Amino acid sequence: MDKEFIPYEQALELKELGFDEMCVAYWTSGISGYYLDFKHFTNIHWMFTANDNKGRDKMCTAPLYQQAFRWFREKYNLDHFVQHHIDGPDETYFSMARESTWDVDTHDTYEKAEIACLKKLIEIVKNK
Repeated sequence: MDKEFIPYEQALELKELGFDEMCVAYWTSGISGYYLDFKHFTNIHWMFTANDNKGRDKMCTAPLYQQAFRWFREKYNLDHFVQHHIDGPDETYFSMARESTWDVDTHDTYEKAEIACLKKLIEIVKNK
């Protein structure tokens, strides 16, 4: 199930950009690094926001990929998609993020393209 959530590094960057939507999990630190936690109880039926983590710099919410992509669409009007493309005998995936032009990156798996697309959207917002 962990693969449904964006990685810690990107979740922290989203927090810094103002992402504060309800999430079903959050990232926290442990002896062997950061991990997803679902056990923290809040007053809103096990949902978390960035405000639940005040004073805990290393913790941040763990959005699903679909939540993060929707947030970029709604807050910044940034379209994006990950497209499957067959190029010769090997399958490749393209990640794309649009501001005024399309950026195309080729990756060997859908998951790598998806994270590249998310990183590009973060970069676009940070550079504005």
